[in-house]
Amino acid sequence: MAQQERIVKIEGRYYIAAESSYADDRVRILNHADTFGIFDRWGDIQPIGLQVQGLYFEDTRYLSAYELRINGQRPLLLSSTLKEENEILSADLTNPDLREGGDIIIPKDEIYIFRSKFVLQGRCYEKIKVVNHGTELRDIELSFTLDNDFRDIFEVRGMTRPQRGRLHEPRFEQDHILTLGYTGLDRVDRLTEIRFSPHPTAYSGNEVVYRIKLGYVFLIDISFDFIREKPVGLPLSFTEAFNRFTPELRQLNERIADITTSNEQFNGWLQRSRADLVSLTAATPHGNYFYAGVPWYNTAFGRDGIITAFETLWAAPVFARDVLRFLARTQATKEEPYRDAEPGKILHETRRGEMAGTGEVPFSLYYGTVDATPLFVMLAWAYYERTADRDTIQTLWPHILAALQWIDTYGDADGDGFVEYHHKAANGLTNQGWKDSVDSVSHDNGNLAVPPIALCEVQAYVYDAKNSAARLAAALGEGELEQRLRREAAALKTAFNQAFWDEDLETFVLALDGHKRPCRVSSSNAGQCLFTGIVDEQYAGRLARTLLNEELFSGWGIRTLGRNSVRYNPMSYHNGSVWPHDTALIAYGLSKYGYQQEALQLVQGLFQASLFLDLQRLPELFCGFEQRPGEGPTAYPVACSPQAWSVAAVYLLLKACLQLEIDATKKEIYFRQPIMPPFLDTISIKNLPIGDTRVEIELNRYKNDVGINVLEKEDPCWKVVIYK
Repeated sequence: MAQQERIVKIEGRYYIAAESSYADDRVRILNHADTFGIFDRWGDIQPIGLQVQGLYFEDTRYLSAYELRINGQRPLLLSSTLKEENEILSADLTNPDLREGGDIIIPKDEIYIFRSKFVLQGRCYEKIKVVNHGTELRDIELSFTLDNDFRDIFEVRGMTRPQRGRLHEPRFEQDHILTLGYTGLDRVDRLTEIRFSPHPTAYSGNEVVYRIKLGYVFLIDISFDFIREKPVGLPLSFTEAFNRFTPELRQLNERIADITTSNEQFNGWLQRSRADLVSLTAATPHGNYFYAGVPWYNTAFGRDGIITAFETLWAAPVFARDVLRFLARTQATKEEPYRDAEPGKILHETRRGEMAGTGEVPFSLYYGTVDATPLFVMLAWAYYERTADRDTIQTLWPHILAALQWIDTYGDADGDGFVEYHHKAANGLTNQGWKDSVDSVSHDNGNLAVPPIALCEVQAYVYDAKNSAARLAAALGEGELEQRLRREAAALKTAFNQAFWDEDLETFVLALDGHKRPCRVSSSNAGQCLFTGIVDEQYAGRLARTLLNEELFSGWGIRTLGRNSVRYNPMSYHNGSVWPHDTALIAYGLSKYGYQQEALQLVQGLFQASLFLDLQRLPELFCGFEQRPGEGPTAYPVACSPQAWSVAAVYLLLKACLQLEIDATKKEIYFRQPIMPPFLDTISIKNLPIGDTRVEIELNRYKNDVGINVLEKEDPCWKVVIYK
């Protein structure tokens, strides 16, 4: 049977439709916690391309159209940009030739329009400055057209619904407040209130007009309030709101170590990544949490939050504490098949939109992930080693024990020693590893694996989780538990290397299917096994060569699926694309096994990719086509950007190069045979938190060595140890 006849194209229920590219809209994105905006470069919201532009709050689009015109015409774009800290979108505009009866009454480039906007939890603020650079008074008309569909994020990304709620007629109140409303099928009223200052001249339906005799300058303040059932408090002006916003940004930034290098382009990558991380950080009742990404995943995901916290742990440990607290509080306590929930299981995602409220999607509080639970335990030990925060670990200990119990019972339902998944929720995710698209686990003939499925990297996570829990048990004086967990981890390592290693492929197979048949394809999943330590030394070198061969390494990063595989497609979501976080985890694993030159190739690839990308922002993924000289990576049409674990990858890549470990239980900072990329001569790390103090370290690259200088160390008890 021909290859194309063997493969049936299957799209998952939650597949993101891409009739046209979201990338080709040249959008600008602002985000803060549960609120984000996707605008065009003018600062407008246009129903073009995927029609994804809009202002969103809690998984609902609260504004779907917003356009500024001058005398009925669209202004000309001069420039638009996001500020370095990601907080302000600015657009510089001017007038086209404005005519009346065929005559030009105002020549182009005479009226300057400056738009500045930002989003804050549940609100958007905009200031518009109109300047007349002509020599006489000008009569102009500024008009704003606004509209909304109040679509759920799952509708925006392509799902259809048999029925929707009721849109309200637009209403204008107090001569300056336009209200758009919707009553959903979940019986929740959602409102968008747009306040104009000063009062507009006229309004009709959803159009607002200012008729101005413009001498020199005219200012307009517009605020958008997104209201769900409860009042949002007194409105603030643009300046008042921004003055409240900036201290919050400053406080979050201060939690992250300051890193600069001798390479300004690398510094740009670091600065953009830091700003994006801050913008994706949401305050919760249990501390700050990294939301996964804009636009599709602007909410708490267990796996994404854990890995982002792990990537940034050495530079910003307090975020890991908050991630652990949040996930402990949302840990499942009972069996609920419609949520794929089981006692001890860690959250996959949570949603607050209409479709989650009605049960049309199961994600209001959903647990369909096989890997978040062992990753939770891994992060708990990594956090304790980094901080020696015993109080937090003691609070988390019952949740860690519950997670271990889930691994041994529900995770390994057939008792073969491997953790598998098989979804129970009727509308849940079919595949429940990090590659959760419906066609992401297949055999070498292209046939999809049947559940229950044991992924290779999940066994590695479980191995690391048991060792991590054993170390925590030792720290808490539970010696018997420590010894049991160490024995279980050792047995798993032996069984894993026997069952998953493939001599012919020289890699670990992707998975074992429900019949214990190996999925004999080359994938990036095998590379993630390295950083956990489960890989036998005899296989590590061969695996490193496989990962860096032309089948898997694109030049930019590691492909999710090797290009010799039947299902390889470089434009797919999980079958041949490159994910920056995946590549960073593999680089870290390679360095831990001593393959630092191979790790450097991955650092170099992702850095070069950043140089071609808008804002130097690594997206969720890009296509897996091989690197072509002088060209950047090929965009994936609907990738999230920013995406938390992608923008955090640079921190783990630096850790991989420097082989940096911080052990707060011993008050030691280790550098194990550090190396630096050839494009970095110096790395300066300031404001690095250690215990209750800070340290400043400078690293210098020499021909065959790296020099390390401790410039400031507030606590003399801490030591910096260098292994060469």
